[in-house]
Amino acid sequence: MTLYQTTFDIFNKNYMGSAAMAVIGQSCLGGAAAMYVLSNGTSILQMVQLAIIVLACIFVNTSILAQMKHKVVFNLLILSSVLSVVFILINTLLL
Repeated sequence: MTLYQTTFDIFNKNYMGSAAMAVIGQSCLGGAAAMYVLSNGTSILQMVQLAIIVLACIFVNTSILAQMKHKVVFNLLILSSVLSVVFILINTLLL
């Protein structure tokens, strides 16, 4: 829990720069995840995965633009990053 709190404190102190980097980084990571998902075809399973990735990235970008609380933005950023990495690993190693 201390890693989460210290990382959030850094994110909160430098919110404007961190939010800008989050938009850029999350968009790139989400794009890479979408590429890996679509490299395995366009079946229903891939379309569901693609929808989850796109929605997670949209939620992060929207929360930043809507000026939500910093903790909400940070938690959505973590969730979206984890989902993108999980879908990259699933589509690289398993499918």
